[in-house]
Amino acid sequence: MTKVADIRAKTADELRTMLLDLRKEQFNLRFQRATGQLEATGRIRVVRRDIARIKTVMAERKRAAEQKA
Repeated sequence: MTKVADIRAKTADELRTMLLDLRKEQFNLRFQRATGQLEATGRIRVVRRDIARIKTVMAERKRAAEQKA
């Protein structure tokens, strides 16, 4: 689980890379669950919430940039 403070400290490029990696992991976890190979079922929830945290921070930054302009 990634802390929000850690996410906020990252640059936009790092966030996009993290988001891409998490989405790949989410896909792999879903695939493992479908084939019955998934052992760490709680990891799905953690990954899903980390994706939401990253998307929230990205949206906040976008909104802040739009308000400045």
